[in-house]
Amino acid sequence: MALLRCLFILLAVLLHHRNAVVVAASPHHGPALHDYRDALTKSILFFEGQRSGKLPPSQRVSWRRDSGLSDGSSIKVDLVGGYYDAGDNVKFGFPLAFSMTMLAWSVVEFGGLMKGELQHARDAVRWGSDYFLKATSHPDTVYVQVGDATRDHACWERPEDMDTPRTVYKVDPSTPGTDVAAETAAALAAASLVFRKSDPAYASRLVARAKRVFEFADKHRGTYSTKLAPYVCPYYCSYSGYQDELLWGAAWLHRATKNPTYLSYIQMNGQVLGADEQDNTFGWDNKHAGARILIAKAFLVQKVAALHEYKGHADSFICSMVPGTTTDQTQYTRGGLLYKLSDSNMQYVTSSSFLLLTYAKYLAFSKQTVSCGGTAVTPQRLRAIARRQVDYLLGTNPMGMSYMVGYGAKYPRRVHHRASSLPSVAAHPGRIGCSQGFTALYSGVANPNVLVGAVVGGPNQQDQFPDQRNDYEHSEPATYINAPLVGALAYLAHSYGQL
Repeated sequence: MALLRCLFILLAVLLHHRNAVVVAASPHHGPALHDYRDALTKSILFFEGQRSGKLPPSQRVSWRRDSGLSDGSSIKVDLVGGYYDAGDNVKFGFPLAFSMTMLAWSVVEFGGLMKGELQHARDAVRWGSDYFLKATSHPDTVYVQVGDATRDHACWERPEDMDTPRTVYKVDPSTPGTDVAAETAAALAAASLVFRKSDPAYASRLVARAKRVFEFADKHRGTYSTKLAPYVCPYYCSYSGYQDELLWGAAWLHRATKNPTYLSYIQMNGQVLGADEQDNTFGWDNKHAGARILIAKAFLVQKVAALHEYKGHADSFICSMVPGTTTDQTQYTRGGLLYKLSDSNMQYVTSSSFLLLTYAKYLAFSKQTVSCGGTAVTPQRLRAIARRQVDYLLGTNPMGMSYMVGYGAKYPRRVHHRASSLPSVAAHPGRIGCSQGFTALYSGVANPNVLVGAVVGGPNQQDQFPDQRNDYEHSEPATYINAPLVGALAYLAHSYGQL
């Protein structure tokens, strides 16, 4: 008994970590380095800090207030609601639709593991899907942006104080926007899967709208930033074209409807739409990698033999991220962080980690592996790569810093976010004018409102993070950084017995 007690004490010491509480260690992973459950809770809470519109009684981020209550009124359309995508007060439809697709995918794949957080995750998806129902209320039209971005960026003010023009921009047959419309269709279709059991009537409404919007996207082809360039660029130009969104949208509609029409569409158009392109960056602009993995599921799990080639397409992307193989094309920092771009690099970390975990799930189900240049890569290996990225994000890095606000002892305090950096309405009821807020932007003091759960752009290529508010490339949070992380954290929290 004494020996057994000593072993228990030794195990407790090994499992202790200053940033984490480990409930149970998985025999496959060793001890968890972080409290993934706490991080999951916070990653979902972040979306409440980004809400626009009339806030509900259940609102937990209490320093935020109602905002944008007249959005759409200038054209007599109700566009109240939705989310501010990042640290400003514009509702950019293109990145927001991708955020909602990824948040919904997080719930679809890993919601069954979320336990008490599942309802909060559903609420976050519904806040977005309600808005996209409004934005697609008129046939052959998608309202894709609310707010004059140039004027908005000339101010540093709380969303509750906005006095910049809330101009509405749209795509329609004369101003096509296949990319943003197909992404919106994907978001609606993915959301329908979230509510299929809990609210079937709502799910039916979402999928019906997704079909209509996808048909519009496919029929009236064009890149949305061609005609809307003065308003959406350089913020969210569509650099990769619209082919990836058409394949992505069709993949989601196939998954949501099981209608053979979408299977035929994928088979007939896949190659033209870039199914086998070698790009390996997955984010708000380029969806090719995500589409490949989503379609590969139909082959691996649903045994849709006609889509067998997508296993190879998905493998190609996955192999590009496996260090030590001849197929590795991904750059990692010395500290181990996947590094794509200097601007908001953490979005690629979270989206890639999600795809690794999701594909590992499909491979494990079908008892398959990936061959990367002759090296057999198992689902366990993919999970380990993803976990390493999430652990880095949460604090296992050269700075010893969590890049999620409010998680751990050391995290970004000067986040590039207007509402977080200015006094709340409760603390300062008087209006703070457009230019008055710039004092806060350039101040060195910590943000007065902690935007719990927000994940910032992250460190530079040398694993350094200056924590400066005006350094938007590294210090700005965004919905598309958090959305895929929600699923990854749910998997890890469950895997380590924390849920």
